[in-house]
Amino acid sequence: MLIFDPVYFLFVLPPLLLAMFAQWRVKSTFESMSQVPARMTGAQAARQMLDAAGLSQVGIERVPGHLSDHYDPRAKVLRLSDGVYNQRSMAAVGVACHEAGHAFQDAKNYAPLIIRNAAVPAANFGSNTGVLLASIGLMLSSIPLGRILLLAGILLFGAVVFFQLVNLPVEFDASNRARHHLVADGIISANEEHFVAKVLNAAALTYVAGTLQAVMTLLYFVFRFMGDRR
Repeated sequence: MLIFDPVYFLFVLPPLLLAMFAQWRVKSTFESMSQVPARMTGAQAARQMLDAAGLSQVGIERVPGHLSDHYDPRAKVLRLSDGVYNQRSMAAVGVACHEAGHAFQDAKNYAPLIIRNAAVPAANFGSNTGVLLASIGLMLSSIPLGRILLLAGILLFGAVVFFQLVNLPVEFDASNRARHHLVADGIISANEEHFVAKVLNAAALTYVAGTLQAVMTLLYFVFRFMGDRR
């Protein structure tokens, strides 16, 4: 099993530590910026940003959970968590308008978003099945079947890495759109933009950490495959 291989930790421990730091930073930054008042709630800010761009057909719904905010491209709906929907804070408007940025991407047929959405089924399948097959392949590495399973796992998990790599520009672009429109549409003033930037930059670190975790896991499997081959 992977947990008994010290080489595995050499690959995954650095991104795991980064991911833990990123999650702490998101939580602490969101809590801190939740204390900085804004003139609108998250839902109101997203609505103004969408309407100013002619996207009045995009709905906004409240959903349970903490930072469970997302944009559903199939339903054309922003779903905002309890801590964002009704809160008048820089944290809330930053998160809400980031999700509105995804609606902008959808409306403009932003290519990386289209590719990312198309890759979701393969990434979901590869994240579980790929790791499982690769793990079994490592345990059976002394026989030909083990190498076949490991290679199959590598190929399937490659879909996860592809998704993560495409996801980075999608998320960064959504944050850039939010930061621009928050000021341009009069939702916040220019001297308040740095408050929102703190929230969005903290969130960006989680995307980087997630991508690095996926890449390093794939490199570990490839390393083991190439080592067994020799």
